[in-house]
Amino acid sequence: MYNDLLVIDADAHKIENPLILRDYIDKEYRDRIGLVVDSLGDQRVRVWDWNPQTQQNDFSRMFPKPHGLGKGGFRTLNPDTTLGAMFNRIRLEHMDQEGIDVHVIYGTVNLIFSSILDKDLAIALCQAYNDYIVDDCKGYDNRLQPVGVISLQDVDEAVKEMYRCVNELGMISVAVAPNLPIPHPKAPEAFPEVRTCKSLSHPDFRPILQAAVDLDIGLGIHGGPGNDLIGGISDHMETFVLSHIFVQRNQQQHALARMVFDGAFEQFPTLRIGFLEGGCGWLPDLAHTFHEHWEKRIRDFDPKNPYRPSLMEFTKLMIEEHGGRENVNIISQARNLFDLLWNKEKDPTQIEDDSLYEHYHLRDRDPLDYFHRGQIFTSFESDDPAPSYLPQAMGEVGKYLTCFSGDYGHWDGVLHNCVQDAANMADYDRDHLALLLGGNALKLYGQRLRNALPEHLAVAAATH
Repeated sequence: MYNDLLVIDADAHKIENPLILRDYIDKEYRDRIGLVVDSLGDQRVRVWDWNPQTQQNDFSRMFPKPHGLGKGGFRTLNPDTTLGAMFNRIRLEHMDQEGIDVHVIYGTVNLIFSSILDKDLAIALCQAYNDYIVDDCKGYDNRLQPVGVISLQDVDEAVKEMYRCVNELGMISVAVAPNLPIPHPKAPEAFPEVRTCKSLSHPDFRPILQAAVDLDIGLGIHGGPGNDLIGGISDHMETFVLSHIFVQRNQQQHALARMVFDGAFEQFPTLRIGFLEGGCGWLPDLAHTFHEHWEKRIRDFDPKNPYRPSLMEFTKLMIEEHGGRENVNIISQARNLFDLLWNKEKDPTQIEDDSLYEHYHLRDRDPLDYFHRGQIFTSFESDDPAPSYLPQAMGEVGKYLTCFSGDYGHWDGVLHNCVQDAANMADYDRDHLALLLGGNALKLYGQRLRNALPEHLAVAAATH
């Protein structure tokens, strides 16, 4: 705890022990995933995937991608937390040292599962990881709370696995990728190198969102670099530094925008989603942009009544622009240009095209409402000042939008004084700090996390 406040790391990580994880994988898939060392001496995951060209399981893929555009990580083992991310005895020592009461644990290798083309392999890996991580986190006075993983390749199986994770394995949540890579319609033969994606908000994935509502769990969206998920600007960067600067933010911004404007939050008003490991500093700007475009292009926009000046006013301005000389040539040019810009033959009121009404189903719903309804959460790390200015940028709701994360186990996570530094980043009042360190995580993960807390922590949680 920190000054008697509950501290929950809402996005800690496991570095899976590959030797043990393999024991959980069905034998028919065991030889299709393993570790290799690349030309730089770094360890990577190799998957023998389905090959669209040969129609065989002979597509050798390395994750994270070692070279090229969208390059993944290298030299990513953190000297402070790597061993703790693998071995829980050390993890607990670090948690006690820093005053962290609970780790909500996501995987590392499992961030690639929704990029795998063979859906049966992806399903088998998810099931294996979920069994493995539950066994790995058993005991420890319930301070280690694992999050399951589902793949997007088969929605029915994903929903079944969600129910198994929560109802049979006792998990508090499941993680899902921000998007599913699919062939680009202009270059289907070049997939997966050339690709587009289906976002989590796509109608095909609505059963997953419905299951999250029915189970009353907060979905954790987690992306990553070098795994062939669509990464926005990061897809066009060939160094890991540049790729990593953009990848988490872009994946989460894309996912959040689609959830809002595709109507997923409107369809599921109690759905809670954590857009994780992308920080929170981008949130006010994106929220403002959501509101501005909704206001000007959805609520107040009438595509069948476009702006059309008078021909007389237009001609007068043309004459003035050309030195005030009224002549037939200028008048003729003005009329021709006017007809080109405002075609008389096309009556806007008679155009029947649904594309005129972009996101029109949201005309009565300000996107900012979804923030106020408690559906949207992010995370912040200890050296991030953004939580201090979210209330300035977004008002009182800015206190409720982000959860503390040490990103334990990953190369950019900070261990030493992580809680203390987060608490002292600004002059927070006690109630605000309580939300940042633990209260918002309780709101995201809901009653299942509350019920899983050790008794002495449940008393502290009751105040949130």
